[in-house]
Amino acid sequence: MAEEVVVGVGPVSTDEVLRVARSGAPVRLSADALALIGAARAVVDALARDPRPAYGITTGFGALATRHIPPESRIDLQRSVIRSHAAGTGPEVEREVVRAMMLLRLSTFATGHTGVRPGTATAYAAMLSAGITPVVPEHGSLGCSGDLAPLAHVALVLTGEGEARDAAGTLVPAAQALAAAGLAPVVLAEKEGLALINGTDGMLGMLVLACHDLRALLRLADVTAAMSVEALLGTDRVFAADLHALRPHPGQAVAAANMTRLLAGSAVVASHRTPDCPVVQDAYSLRCAPQVAGAARDTLTHAEQVAGRELAAAIDNPVVTRDGRIESNGNFHGAPLAYVLDFLAVVVADVANISERRTDRLLDVARSHGLPPFLAHDPGVDSGHMIAQYTQAALVADLKRLAVPAAVDSIPSSAMQEDHVSMGWSAARKLRRGLAALTRVLAIEALTAARALDLRAPLTPAPGTGAVVAALRRHVAGPGPDRHLAPEIDAAARLAASGELVAAAESAIGALD
Repeated sequence: MAEEVVVGVGPVSTDEVLRVARSGAPVRLSADALALIGAARAVVDALARDPRPAYGITTGFGALATRHIPPESRIDLQRSVIRSHAAGTGPEVEREVVRAMMLLRLSTFATGHTGVRPGTATAYAAMLSAGITPVVPEHGSLGCSGDLAPLAHVALVLTGEGEARDAAGTLVPAAQALAAAGLAPVVLAEKEGLALINGTDGMLGMLVLACHDLRALLRLADVTAAMSVEALLGTDRVFAADLHALRPHPGQAVAAANMTRLLAGSAVVASHRTPDCPVVQDAYSLRCAPQVAGAARDTLTHAEQVAGRELAAAIDNPVVTRDGRIESNGNFHGAPLAYVLDFLAVVVADVANISERRTDRLLDVARSHGLPPFLAHDPGVDSGHMIAQYTQAALVADLKRLAVPAAVDSIPSSAMQEDHVSMGWSAARKLRRGLAALTRVLAIEALTAARALDLRAPLTPAPGTGAVVAALRRHVAGPGPDRHLAPEIDAAARLAASGELVAAAESAIGALD
């Protein structure tokens, strides 16, 4: 099991999110965090005894906030808000997303601004540590007030209702999952219903995971671009550092440096580095690869900065201040996250688009500089990788649709009390689908470029790109008559997703940036 994550008064790190979400790391609250939680709870308890109205403590919620709730009905109020807000529908959200969301809600509890009881926060942490994953349906969040429905489905399991998957992944009733882990259902007190559901944790969890995955895919994009440049008899001179210093975008310099190192020592590149080479300039999809991958990196850096700020945030409404006030606020609005999630979807679509353009050049006899049509063994009898490019094109078309921003599509809710929402959850969901598609697009480029490099024999590729070809060849045979292509694409996609293709290149030339 992964090393335990201690949730303290400071923000959790990206590494901690990954360990909890993907490696199943257990969690616990630090003593300092529990002290802050207890202090905030004392404020809530005092307000619960005060005859003056306090939103979410002695009143209803949202458009029903004018209703005073007497003490004897407040447990019912908390139970009702969880039951009514657990209104999602559709397929289950992935385990890693639910666990990330739970960790981030727990991190907000630890700030001492929500007013939950220490025992409730501890029970929430225990559910995570036990590997209990509430069933959270995909549809239901408008990204404002936070991710209400998804978080309500988590809270429902905390109270012993709904369904969950146990540590083994078996679907069981929530009460059964809790009992098997030695946990008791939590009976919620004043303010806790809102505190459990009023956060941006689903959006943020998916953003953190997406940033990590896209960072790795951009290294792969440099690898596949270098392979295509090499196979298409392109030049590496356009990746020289002094040329990129003329336009000082940091991501562009990183991508160009990666490609320079990947192509170093290539006999293929050296073979046409002569005065009589007829090619004056390479096509944009080759020559401008660092500009596109670099802009993608810089956009990703901005998204990571936004995620970092949100990891340091305390998102709830109302919020308990350090001086003992309880104040309504709008910090649950998901706009900061929605915007960068949408921005990353644009990046993903365009990185995939330029990759597909390079693959198409590898297959076109009029533009591939001596390669056989479609890289076929016997063109006419064999189709080679012709339809692999169709698959790429279909994926890229989907990615273009997924790049349409969700954040501009606000739909008013709650009797116009919540009259502008972020749609950040929807932006995060489509970004996850986009990353999966980009992985396959880059895998197909790698598969096709590797075949083209094999066909350049006896010329040999660079050590970096050659190591990637060798990694693929351990799972996919080289050029020859047509074979069932789908399993080969799937094998390349697995190698791309696992990081093995990038690791192969790095084994030859050192770590890529």
